[in-house]
Amino acid sequence: MWRFIDRYVDSPPPAPDAPDAFRFASPGKLRDVLAVAGAIVPSERVLQFEIRAPMSVEDFWILRCEMSEKLREKIAMLSREQSTEVKRQALEALREYSTDRGLTIPAEVLIVSGTKNRSV
Repeated sequence: MWRFIDRYVDSPPPAPDAPDAFRFASPGKLRDVLAVAGAIVPSERVLQFEIRAPMSVEDFWILRCEMSEKLREKIAMLSREQSTEVKRQALEALREYSTDRGLTIPAEVLIVSGTKNRSV
């Protein structure tokens, strides 16, 4: 959805350590934080999965708008025409993930782990 909104609203990139959902998305970043904190043999792996939501693309759009303050703020900056166009484009893109059981969206997370150094 962001790629459609960002066409109309200038969004400067967040600061490197801004506390947002993607703060540690870059591979190695959180693993390095664990290492500095003293974790022994910190490791990371990518977990790929699907988000399954038994709802329509329209309901998903509404849910995302209700859940994300940042998304609501950006949408509020748009004109009525721009807002309508962003919603149309987002719904069209989401339809790619629509099934007869709702939405199935591919996703991934980084799983980072380590062992606590007991001598510290």
